[in-house]
Amino acid sequence: MATSPTQRTLAMMREQGYVCWITEHWNYYAKIRQDLFGFIDILCLKKGEIIGVQTTSYSNVSARVKKINDHDNVSVVRAAGIKIVVHGWHKSGTIWKCRIVDLSEEHKDGE
Repeated sequence: MATSPTQRTLAMMREQGYVCWITEHWNYYAKIRQDLFGFIDILCLKKGEIIGVQTTSYSNVSARVKKINDHDNVSVVRAAGIKIVVHGWHKSGTIWKCRIVDLSEEHKDGE
């Protein structure tokens, strides 16, 4: 069974000493996946640091960046001091690599 981007991010962040919690869930009634504040799949905590991570495949990073930058809740999440990042996973040869885009501050071009 293939490892999902969410599981890869969980492993990477835990290896870096974060306590992580998956915040994305399936809404059975609406038949959609829902993220915390509309764009956070995983919340990662470490002393003095809170990171909200949106995980995806490498090819979907730009779409997720746009989704986050356009979301109504992004400014309040930033103002609360929560770091916002997108993790885009791809395989290079036999090694999985993660492209990390930090959206903690507003970017005009999105990246």
